[in-house]
Amino acid sequence: MKKPKSHTSVTVNRRARFDYHLGEELTCGMLLSGPEVRLIRDHHVQLKGSFVTIRNEELWLNNLTLGADTERNIKLLATKKQVHQLMRAKQEGYQLVPVKLLAGGRYIKLVIATGKGKKKYDKRETIKKRDLDRSLKRF
Repeated sequence: MKKPKSHTSVTVNRRARFDYHLGEELTCGMLLSGPEVRLIRDHHVQLKGSFVTIRNEELWLNNLTLGADTERNIKLLATKKQVHQLMRAKQEGYQLVPVKLLAGGRYIKLVIATGKGKKKYDKRETIKKRDLDRSLKRF
């Protein structure tokens, strides 16, 4: 009996956790061509600066950097029910933020989360907390 392969993280959008208070996460597939899949599996991808939009009741990942500075818009695969939940969250003032890209099994998947933007004082608080944790770890 075969063991199911666990998804390993190809890239993580570290900036998302710093800029947003993240809420619910959703894992969805991506509509990719062969060369795009190869670039992602070889770790030639960046989520920095990318964002998710909803057009015609479809999810789209915008500004994904693949390879040598090529920014692409990629369709995401999710059910209508999931898209409608995300549309409701967007109407309530949440943003749709790509958090990490998973590969390792047969498919490449993207984890997106709903998030509220942090204010400057929230970001400063996060930096202070991170520095304090680092200094406590040393001693």
